[in-house]
Amino acid sequence: QVQLGESGGGLVQAGGSLRLSCAGSRRPSSRYAMGWFRQAPGKEREFVAAISWSGKNTHYEDSVKGRFTISRDTAKTTVYLQMNSLKPEDTAVYYCAARLVYDNDYVPAPSDFASWGQGTQVTVSS
Repeated sequence: QVQLGESGGGLVQAGGSLRLSCAGSRRPSSRYAMGWFRQAPGKEREFVAAISWSGKNTHYEDSVKGRFTISRDTAKTTVYLQMNSLKPEDTAVYYCAARLVYDNDYVPAPSDFASWGQGTQVTVSS
């Protein structure tokens, strides 16, 4: 199992930027693809971005392409979500997620993520 903890959320004006971090603890022999999801009030949780274990491959939800960037550190313990040009509709609780993988370059489908953090609130004011 992997333990996940998000940080970096907060209040920002529209057009501003935030960087979310997700620190994970795992067994050294395990490899995880990572993802970010979000849930706005009254809405279902939705996929935002994902990255392979190697960091080579990434996927993004259409509405964040060109504004958000997912990355991970070389030690594979932390994944980041750089969010630029934020909009009020980006307001949500953002969750980090992980999926055990055996292919270093594989990015799982959003429905395949199985481990979740507790979430961090992002609020974008207009």
